[in-house]
Amino acid sequence: MNKFKQSQAIPQDTQTFMQIITRKNQESPVCCGEVWLVGAGPGDVELLTLKALRVIQQADVIVFDRLVSDPIMALIPENTLRIDVGKSTRNHTLGQDEINQLLVSLAQNGHRVVRLKGGDPFIYGRGGEEMKHCQYHNVECHIVPGITAAMGCAAASGIPLTYRGLAQSVRFITGHSAQGEPDLDWSKLAIDCQTLVFYMGIANSGHISQQLITHGLSKTTPVAVIERGTQPEQRVITGRLNELETMVVDNKVETPALLIIGEVVSLYRGKRTKQRVNRDVSTSVLVPHTF
Repeated sequence: MNKFKQSQAIPQDTQTFMQIITRKNQESPVCCGEVWLVGAGPGDVELLTLKALRVIQQADVIVFDRLVSDPIMALIPENTLRIDVGKSTRNHTLGQDEINQLLVSLAQNGHRVVRLKGGDPFIYGRGGEEMKHCQYHNVECHIVPGITAAMGCAAASGIPLTYRGLAQSVRFITGHSAQGEPDLDWSKLAIDCQTLVFYMGIANSGHISQQLITHGLSKTTPVAVIERGTQPEQRVITGRLNELETMVVDNKVETPALLIIGEVVSLYRGKRTKQRVNRDVSTSVLVPHTF
């Protein structure tokens, strides 16, 4: 007797799928005069949530960031107004205060507004500030979570963020501040059995590695740099903590990229070929460093 029966809750065809969407639209419609902060995930279109897709397709206006991938942008209906407010270092289309006011103004003019962000709106996405501004002006603001870059990039690379005996905790840390270098309590970060994930840390990779080593973390701690994680052009570069800045510079790493620091990186296994960049630095298309 087969104990494993197919669940009747699983949609069997496109019609059933659309019935789910229709029912959810009735239960929780995207209404005029409201703002929805939507996480687009780390880039892979398949990691976009069903709710995010439903909300995007009902919007009148999409206010989007530069980290939203092209395949996800392609899901936006053609007649939907798109407003690019993408920000990168020293290159801001609009300042954050201007973005906050734009969302409120669009909603007050009766539009169904979606603020589409890479990753998750509440993890280094300024979503909290945008929500607070909407609330201050009595504009209804809804949140649709997304898969944050740390989780998506780690999974796509086969690097577990926690692992028994290697990492009992994980920290998500910003590697950038308004002044440039992050002002952090490095002594609390430089401890064993912990995984550190730095967002926006590429430009300050040398400072990050120096501070961690100075405050007691072993210079041979495994590190990974993940560029354009979860996307077809994803690149993973691995090495040791004292090599981090060299890894970034020699491999011409560009944003978006993430730093993972900790013993869990030793579990990474990339595609194997006979080619090497040098003795210490490897990528997903080169022989991984043996820790």
